[in-house]
Formats: sequence, C-alpha cells, structure tokens
Amino acid sequence: MKSVTITLTKSQVYDEVAKTTAYGGAKMLEDDPNAYKRMFTTKADRDMLSRFWDESCVSLCQTLRRYLTSESQSAESSVFNLELSESYDEALTPSLKKEFLSFFVMNIVSMWYTFTNKAEAADYGTSAAGLLEGIHRKVCYKKKPKRPTY
Repeated sequence: MKSVTITLTKSQVYDEVAKTTAYGGAKMLEDDPNAYKRMFTTKADRDMLSRFWDESCVSLCQTLRRYLTSESQSAESSVFNLELSESYDEALTPSLKKEFLSFFVMNIVSMWYTFTNKAEAADYGTSAAGLLEGIHRKVCYKKKPKRPTY
C-alpha cells in the first residue's frame, strides 16, 4: 500500500474563501449596494466558517472512508492519511492536494452563501460535489501494470 498524507491549513482555505466571497460581493454591487458587506467573510465570521470546515471534513472522510487511515485536526489544520493501492499513480498527488483545497473552499463558500447569497449557493455546492467526486476518482485510479523487461 502507498501512503499519502494531505495537510490543509485553515488560514490558506479561509483566505481563499475570503477572496471568493469578496469577488462575488464586488461583482454584485451594481444590483445590490449591500452585497459586498453582506457576502464578504471577515475574521469575525471564523466561528461559523469553522463549523463549515468541520462539515467539509465529515464529507471528505465519508467519501474516502475506504482509504482513510486517520484524520486529525488541530486549531490550525487538518491532516488526512490515506492508504492507497500499490498501483496508485503518485503523479496524481499534487493534483489531489489542490483538489482537496478547492473542495474545502467551494464547500465552505456554498454553505456560507446559503446565508448570504442564496442565488449562487447551489452552484457552489454542485462544484464542491464535483470536486469530491474527482478526489474519489483520483484515489481509486490505478496505473496500468507494466510488463518487466529482463
């Protein structure tokens, strides 16, 4: 079995969530002058975002339960240890890490938008579900066996 460890830091995810919500709010200012203030996540919103972080961890662990050997959380990060097939393609690991990050961002934004921007919440939820499916496909993927040459 091949071990893969993926660490996500809350600060990195929350920064991306803030960028996404700020951009979304700024784009809606013409139609809704309060959109930016309503949609943008601030440090004061971290308690709510922390709950969304936990829910994202639960979703990810549920999807990867077959491969997950451990998941640990600290105040600043979550670490996911996976045991994958011996024929797992390690070239996918950098992409897998990026997809973990993107899933957390999209999933948290989706949940945040259920309070602040209902019109776009479903789109972000659909994107998060697609990313979760992509993560599952990557961990299940196996390289074609190569015939040894002597």
